[in-house]
Formats: sequence, structure tokens, C-alpha cells
Amino acid sequence: MKLLSLLIEILIILGVIIKNIEAEKHSKKQKERNVTTQVSVNELKQFLSHVMERRKLIKVIYQRENALGKKKIQRKLRIKGIQNKDISKRNTNHLRKQPKQNFTDEGDQLFKMGIKILQQSKSQKQKAQAYIFFAKAADMGNMKAMEKMADALLFGNFGMQNITAAIQLYESLAKEGSYKAQNALGFLSSYGIGMEYNQAKALIYYTFGSAGGSMMSQMILGYRYLSGINVLQNCEVALNHYKKVADYIADKLEKSEGIPVEKVRLTERPENLSSNSEILDWDIYQYYKFLAERGDVQIQVSLGQLHLIGRKGLDQDYYKALYYFLKAAKAGSANAMAFIGKMYLEGNAAAPQNNATAFKYFSMAASKGNAIGLHGLGLLYFYGKGVPVNYAEALKYFQKAAEKGWPNAQFQLGFMYYSGSGVWKDYKLAFKYFYLASQSGQPLAIYYLAEMYATGTGVLRSCRTAVELYKGVCELGHWAEKFLTAYFAYKDGDIDSSLVQYALLAEMGYEVAQSNSAFILESKKAKILEKEKMYPMALLLWNRAAIQGNAFARVKIGDYHYYGYGTKKDYQTAATHYSIAADKYHSAQAMFNLAYMYEHGLGIADIHLARRLYDMAAQTSPDAHIPVFFALMKLETMHLLQDILFFNFTMRWKWMKLDNTLGPYWDLLVIGLIVAVLVFLLRNRYG
Repeated sequence: MKLLSLLIEILIILGVIIKNIEAEKHSKKQKERNVTTQVSVNELKQFLSHVMERRKLIKVIYQRENALGKKKIQRKLRIKGIQNKDISKRNTNHLRKQPKQNFTDEGDQLFKMGIKILQQSKSQKQKAQAYIFFAKAADMGNMKAMEKMADALLFGNFGMQNITAAIQLYESLAKEGSYKAQNALGFLSSYGIGMEYNQAKALIYYTFGSAGGSMMSQMILGYRYLSGINVLQNCEVALNHYKKVADYIADKLEKSEGIPVEKVRLTERPENLSSNSEILDWDIYQYYKFLAERGDVQIQVSLGQLHLIGRKGLDQDYYKALYYFLKAAKAGSANAMAFIGKMYLEGNAAAPQNNATAFKYFSMAASKGNAIGLHGLGLLYFYGKGVPVNYAEALKYFQKAAEKGWPNAQFQLGFMYYSGSGVWKDYKLAFKYFYLASQSGQPLAIYYLAEMYATGTGVLRSCRTAVELYKGVCELGHWAEKFLTAYFAYKDGDIDSSLVQYALLAEMGYEVAQSNSAFILESKKAKILEKEKMYPMALLLWNRAAIQGNAFARVKIGDYHYYGYGTKKDYQTAATHYSIAADKYHSAQAMFNLAYMYEHGLGIADIHLARRLYDMAAQTSPDAHIPVFFALMKLETMHLLQDILFFNFTMRWKWMKLDNTLGPYWDLLVIGLIVAVLVFLLRNRYG
């Protein structure tokens, strides 16, 4: 039954992927980051068609075997004179299950091997090897492996994006009950990527996905009900969806601290993304390593932290983290001592779990008054790790650390008062400490605040507040890692891969992803959507980002209505959005745009308000000084000319309109003349 040619085809394709990745290793920068490699679309289509044809062939073979099996059994039963239907069914099931069970077991083993390699991999070559096992498992009909391969085709992992093939695979998986496939099809339908744009169909897919257990579908539905996107706005339904996801995330966070992923805003750095402060540049990283080796304790601790949790685009590496912490601790750094204690308390490959060693390093740090060390000792006494459980001691250490502003200690105090662990339950104190910790972004503190608002425990119940807090917790899920892969794909020029990843995150309600997706669509560099659909979709996403408080997005909506991008020209609507951005967010760009409209009578004319808005733009942003100067010079000059003409030649010049005589860009001509006069005067003065 096994088609040898299919296996060879898969190995050839993934062999090409590995070779391409090795060829890319000449660049040091790309060695540290997600290097995308290219596989021909024809090979991928051939691979996908083989998988699909194989699955159909297997079904046909099973159907034929079942038919033959039934005929043989019936013939034997007639000869023997036995007409027992139960025996017939039992024998038929046995024929069906025997080869299928072996096939399934082998596929499961291959999938598990792939997952193990993927979890331990640090390089793109190792990750590609994991996908060899996924491909083999998918060939054997393993549903989870097929989901992995479909995701790779959708998101463009290793440069092998093929949305048509991904849709075929998702549709096949959806028929077998895959909730991940249901979610993916809902996402593609909601954007019209490779499928018909159909929001009603997308909603059905998301509903089935959430019913099957998809956390991403739950989150998408939560956002839709919160914002009223193609459904009636309903806070309570949104609360229900978000709470399910938040409970799942909180359970993960309690086992290990959740670290927010860097969310790069493409709108802030369109020209030079390599200078991004959210992602550590390779050259800067090498410089930091040099300083660390020269004995810079602060840099040693910083690099240790980055490697410990995998921040700023660096891979998580416990050995490097421990190396830098030990160097800094030897130099007397209390923070480094505390982090070493933390590593031994939690346990990892470089520092196996050891309560005694953790106690030692926490004590060393605490003796220097270090908040992290004090919090660590509190944890040991609270959970009884290496020492007897002692809530009084834990409370004492947590209070000392909380007084120094350590958010994790503030959370622990809140939890003690919330649960009544070693103290009397006090919801007001619990709320106080949860709130303090939440101001520093402590995720579990945010979760418990949401719980209190959702149930009205210790505070007045507020559905809206609870949903907003739950949403913040949900956005810490593992899916947020796509922010990094999307950013690197964009930086490497793989626009389609970047757009698909940002668009999925945007659908889940991430404001940064919404503005990034709109920014990419606006550039019209993507090829996965028709060009005529890009501006309307970008406007939709700018609008969603603006509702969530993005001032730049609000200005963009004004621009779209002003120029008629993706919608009809509407100066009144443009002025409304500029006014919101100016009044609510103090946007200098919005003030300038609004002043220009008032000056030229676009929507409304008010020369005095135009002057005021120009002045406000200059006061709000230093970058606006020069454009405002020229705009005011032009305004005052034109105003003076209009006064002179009106006073002396009212009747003679009544027919004259500057737009008709000098063209639509007469204001630029006037600015040019003003600049020329200024240059002439300055040259004469210093000449």
C-alpha cells in the first residue's frame, strides 16, 4: 500500500530546503535570524498533489478491501449455513483496523520525533529536519502532521508558501474534524485570501473551530463580539470567549513566566527597519558581547536576561545565560545572583532544579537588599521548596520585595490576600497589590484583576473592564511569537509571508498587527490579494486599529477619506477623523492636515483656526517647525495679497481665481517664491 515514490518525492523536496538553508549561512546576520529559503512552487504542488492523491487512493483501497472482505465472508457463511451478522461485522472491522493501526502508530511516532527536534532546534537546518518527519507522518495520514505541513504552506515557512495547496489540505482536514483547519479556513475567508471573501462563512468556521477547542478561534470570536464585527456587539459573549482563552494562558503562566514578545511597528520605521530598538541588531549584539568579555557587569546581566528568556530576537540559551550570570555574580552583582537562584529554582538544561543552590544564591542576593532575591526567598518559604512551608516568612520577604517595586512580589502579596494563604482574605488589599503589579505588566496580576471585575469580587462588576483585561492576558499566548517571524519575513523581503502572519494576528485583535497589515497592504507589494482589494482592506484594518487607540491609524483614516483611497472622497469625514486625532491624541500631523483644510476651505473655511492649528502643530512636535513655518508664510502672504487685491481692485479682479490662472498647485509655486526671496536676502546680508 505504501507508495515509495511519494516518500522519495518528500525527501527530495525537504532535502532542497536544507541545502538552501545551508547556502544562506554565508551571512552572519541571517544565521541568527529566521532565514527564509525558496522551494519551487511546482515541486510543492507536486508534493501536495501526491499527498492528496495518496489519501484518496488509500480510501479507495480500503473500500475495495472492505467490499472483497464482505464477499468472502458471506460466501463462507453461506457454505457453513451461518447467517450471524455480528460475526460478519466483527471480521470486517478486523480486516479494516489491522493494517490501519500499524500505519497510524508509525505516523504518530514520526510526528513525535519531529516535535522533539523542533522543540530542541536552534537553527533553521534543524527545524527543516523536523519537517522531514512531519512530511513522512503526513504521508501516513497523521492529522497533526498534516496540520503542520498546511501551516508551513500558508505562512511560508522556509520560503515554501503556497496558499492554494494549503487550502486544499485544510479543506481535507476540516472534513475530518480538525479545529485548526476550521480556524485557518475562517481566517482565509475573512480576508478573501485564496478564497471567496465571505464574512458569514468565516463566522461559521470560527464557531466550529472554537467548539472543537481552538483557542485562536475563541479569541477571534471574543474580539468580534467585543467590537461588533459582523455580529451584534455583546460584552457578555465576548467575556465568555476571552475567559476560556485567559484561563488556558494563566495555567501556562503559572508554570513558567510569560514574557511578552516584541511587537515591532512597521509604521514607525518604514525606511530603516535595521535600526529597530525592539530587535537587537547583530553588530550591536557583537559589541555587547565584547563589552561583557571586557568585564562590563551591567552588560553581562543584560545579556544573561536576554538569553534566559529569549528576548530582542535572540534565541533562548540557558548555557549562555548562566555563563554571563556567573561572570557578573563573581564581580558582585546582586541581580546576577538572584537570576542564578531563579534558574536553579525553576530548573533547566544548564542549571538542573536544586532548591539548596537556589536558596544559597537567593540569600546572597537578599543580603544585598536585592528585590529579586527577597522575592525568591519568599517563594521558597511559600511553596516549601527546600525549607518548611512558612507563610509568615514568605509574607515578610514578599513585603520587602514589593516595597522595592518588584511586580512579581506585589502579585504574590495580592494572591495571598485573594486566596487567604497564611493571612485573612482581604479583597481590597488583594486588588491593591494586583493593580500595582499590573501597572508593570505582570500577566497573572492582570488575569486576577480580570477575574475580580468579571465576578464583582471586591470591586463593582464591570464586563467591559474584565474583557479588556482578559484580552491583555490572551495576547500573551504562544501565537504572539508570529510577531517575530512576520517581522523577519518582512525585513527579508518575503512580503506575502509577513502579511499572512500579521493578518492572522490582526484578526485575533492585536492592534499592532492591524496597523502593520494595513501598512503592508497600502504599499501594494503583496501578491496574495488583488490590487483593487488592498485599499478597502487597509482602510478596514486602519479603522480597527484606530478604535483601539492608535493615533497614527486615525490620521490614516482621515487621509483615505481626503484622497478617496478605498472609499469616496469625503472632506467632512476626513476633517472629523483629523479632529479626533488632534484633540484626543495631540497628533501634530492631524493638526497640520486640519489647518490646511481650514485654510483652503476644504470641508470648512476658517483662516483664524488654521493659524491656531499650525501653531499648535509646531508646539506639539519639533519636526513640524519647518513645514509649519513655510505654511504660515504662504498663508500670511496669500492673505495679504487677497486683502490688497480686494481693497484696490475689487471689481477688476473679481473674476480672477488663482486655481484657474496658476493651476491646482499654485500654493507650491508661492512657497517656492518665498524660499527664493529668503535665500536672496540671506545671501545679500552675508555676502
